[in-house]
Amino acid sequence: MLSRQPARGTGIQDTMVRRVAVIGAGISGLAATKCCLEEGLEPICFESSEDIGGLWRIADSTDCRRVSVYHSIISNTSKEMSCFSDFPFPEDFPSFLTHSLFLEYLRMYAQHFQLLKHIRFKTTVISVRKRPDFAISGQWDVVTETEGIQESHVFDAVMVCTGNFQTPHLPLASFPGIETCFRGQYFHSLEYKDVAAFRGKRVLVVGLGNTACDIAVDMSHVAAKVFLSARSSTWIFSRLANHGFPWDMVTNTRFKHLLEWLLPSAVMRKIKIWKLNSWFNHEIYSLASARSSNFNFIINEELPFCLLSGTIVLKSNVKEFTETSAIFEDGTTEENIDVVIFATGYNFSFPFLEESVRNSLKSNSTLYKCVFPPQLERPTLAVIGLIKLTGSVMVGAEIQARWAAGVFAGACKLPPSSKMMAEVSKNQLPVKRNPSAKQVLRFNFISYTSEIASYAGVKPNMLWLLLTDPRLALAVFFGPCTSYQYRLTGRGQWSGARAAILTQWQRVLKPLRTRVLEDGASSHSWCWLGLLALPTVLVVGFLLSKRPRLGWAPQGLLF
Repeated sequence: MLSRQPARGTGIQDTMVRRVAVIGAGISGLAATKCCLEEGLEPICFESSEDIGGLWRIADSTDCRRVSVYHSIISNTSKEMSCFSDFPFPEDFPSFLTHSLFLEYLRMYAQHFQLLKHIRFKTTVISVRKRPDFAISGQWDVVTETEGIQESHVFDAVMVCTGNFQTPHLPLASFPGIETCFRGQYFHSLEYKDVAAFRGKRVLVVGLGNTACDIAVDMSHVAAKVFLSARSSTWIFSRLANHGFPWDMVTNTRFKHLLEWLLPSAVMRKIKIWKLNSWFNHEIYSLASARSSNFNFIINEELPFCLLSGTIVLKSNVKEFTETSAIFEDGTTEENIDVVIFATGYNFSFPFLEESVRNSLKSNSTLYKCVFPPQLERPTLAVIGLIKLTGSVMVGAEIQARWAAGVFAGACKLPPSSKMMAEVSKNQLPVKRNPSAKQVLRFNFISYTSEIASYAGVKPNMLWLLLTDPRLALAVFFGPCTSYQYRLTGRGQWSGARAAILTQWQRVLKPLRTRVLEDGASSHSWCWLGLLALPTVLVVGFLLSKRPRLGWAPQGLLF
């Protein structure tokens, strides 16, 4: 069925966008579908598998090539900092979630907002190409395939929601001997689901990201020995912050973000390193030193103890493999290696996009604000969720989808293409050492989500909040920067946002209060904070109203 022809004009607001193709029914695709419905658009979501959930639905043996999480995974970001902005997690859910609970939440979200009727399962998008009159209409020819039958569609706009984790990056050429000499088993971490097959084995995990460390810790409980090979330095911190509260609820506040913006970067770096080393000295554990040039970080509470207990041994980068051993760049050798797991990340790819569009997507930095390809005559294509943040990507994907849907509906305007291309060129990444691996730039969580929220017209005004609702203003500024803040005002305003913000700590504590302590202390009261905070908020509100919008955001975390 063809969509109606658009009126001629010069901007996206002149293009009558109605039908929107959403590619993928994971976190980003569900958010995009719901945001389109909010704007009065008509989305059709195409999902190649038989169900929603994306990464969070574990692939079975018949679907082994689909990228998914492993059984032992626990979310790195807490439920209050990860939820969709108008749909909190149930209060009895724990702060950090197993894959089954996370998937249950996504099902609840899809059911509550009646999204399933807009999703076509077992349907693969084969191609997305500009129509001949694209410069005027902004429309796309989309070809899909369902059980061997192809179908052609015309859409007014397209939202690509296939995420960061698409194609395994397996650089075997960088490890001489692995294909020609090594007799053991080797595979990409994509194939890892549980530890059952590795009991008593000597395992080498290559990589030092979140996945690599999760798998190494998992293996350490059953394997004879686990070696973790690292090429670069990495800082480690725990999901538990001060007093056992979730790390991201303590770290990601607008107050701390302002301090990080105001303080010199050298001072901030020293503060971060001091805080991280106050848990354990990273240099003693050969993980990172204060002189390290980068500031990569992962979240894992168990890894330091595994290193201390010897169940995991940290090694340098692998130089080469022999029949049964791994030789490392520092000259050491580990014998009798049974299994090598390459946790070397993923590349993103969009094989269905026409070549002229696909070739320009070298990283998310080639997209305007990581969402819109700037070179298109009509901005009717948006990439949702192709981003890394110092907080929940789920929140970032939703605010991207709200902005993109607003642009498609004509409620939000984009700069001219020339201006977008100039900004993208200014922010290009340097040439990589390994050009085959596409990069996804990491942004500061609050900087990025606040900037996109301002474009979408949903960023809260701190001075106005302080004048009209001081209690809420203090919670927004000094409390965790939860996604509910972006439902306080503007399009898509949610009447429950205020209550959600003021009760967010109650939902954190609820699942922990499973028994009554006879000598337990009374609840903490922080009402005195308001007296101390009011002058600060006034000054901060003024500074925020005068400061320029951020482009590329700082990557660090303030503790």
